[in-house]
Amino acid sequence: MARNGINKRELDKWAKGLVKEANKSLERAARRNRARVPVQFEATTAGGGALSGGGAIESSAHLARLLMWLDAYAQQHPGEYVDVARFVEEHELAEDASVLAFQLEQRGLADLARTFGSGAPHVHLTDEGRVAVHDLKNLQKDRAARLRHTMDAFLRWLYDTAGDRSPADPGLFLDTPGAFFAGAEIPQTDLEQALVHLAENDLIEPIGAESVTVAITTQGVSCALSGGSVQDHTNQQRPGTTYNNFLPNAQGVIIGEQQNVTQNNTAGIDPSAFVQLAGYVGQISSTLGMPEADRVELERVAQELHDEATSANPEPGRMRQFTTRVKAMLVDAGATSAAQVGIQMAEQALGTLV
Repeated sequence: MARNGINKRELDKWAKGLVKEANKSLERAARRNRARVPVQFEATTAGGGALSGGGAIESSAHLARLLMWLDAYAQQHPGEYVDVARFVEEHELAEDASVLAFQLEQRGLADLARTFGSGAPHVHLTDEGRVAVHDLKNLQKDRAARLRHTMDAFLRWLYDTAGDRSPADPGLFLDTPGAFFAGAEIPQTDLEQALVHLAENDLIEPIGAESVTVAITTQGVSCALSGGSVQDHTNQQRPGTTYNNFLPNAQGVIIGEQQNVTQNNTAGIDPSAFVQLAGYVGQISSTLGMPEADRVELERVAQELHDEATSANPEPGRMRQFTTRVKAMLVDAGATSAAQVGIQMAEQALGTLV
């Protein structure tokens, strides 16, 4: 006993227990009212607080899968505790089983039975854990939520894997922890839809004629570095500025008409870079040494790009489509200086679309 009859060890033990119960109560309240921001108390004697790196449980591949695994075990062995190390071994994870167990306990999703020695704790789901499993199963059916997660997880993976904008096989993503949502594997169709959306918003670009690989773009790098979601990035809208552009008519370069056009548009887009690209392609197409059919196709796409860029309301998606096609054809044309300049112009034009 310390002075004044107070035992400091018992006091610390009581304080930690009080904080633990308070955190559980707050987490239960937060789950009942998801619109509020969950709060965590900190115990100075415990040296801990909010879960490090804690995010939505559905986006945590290992924890969500562990919850589903524990639920399946509980259905066969009601009331029994199970060693988390079994989950780690079955799924061949390079994770510390004890840390996974502690993370579930911190969130109030599992009760732990401590073991002596170096073994991982044995756990079973709490009532909150069973509710979380129910929520995860419902989320697995939410197509929009799965797609948002897939886009975010893939872009982060691509940046970590090939942040230098070198090509990467998107199929490799399916073998990573990020390829799980709410404890279930992401379907191939979800990845394909995510790739289309990312490409349409100039966050990735297909490489090669068969589009087997993809590379992250400058916009994609910016999105990854911002720490926000893909949806937040693509929802950023430019002010509806009216551009009055005096532009050289690329059509004059391609088919011989020598005239200029003045364009007004209220779409909030400055199309001058796209018009310049179309005109440049018309000038250099015959110098690239391409087969005649390919040269004709290149000039046709450039003409369509010019027509869209000089229309009253140019559509960003169509300009992106034509410019991406022009760039791919210039890449296939070979590493000539003229082609390289065109590729750079295409990248700069695409970079103006947010």
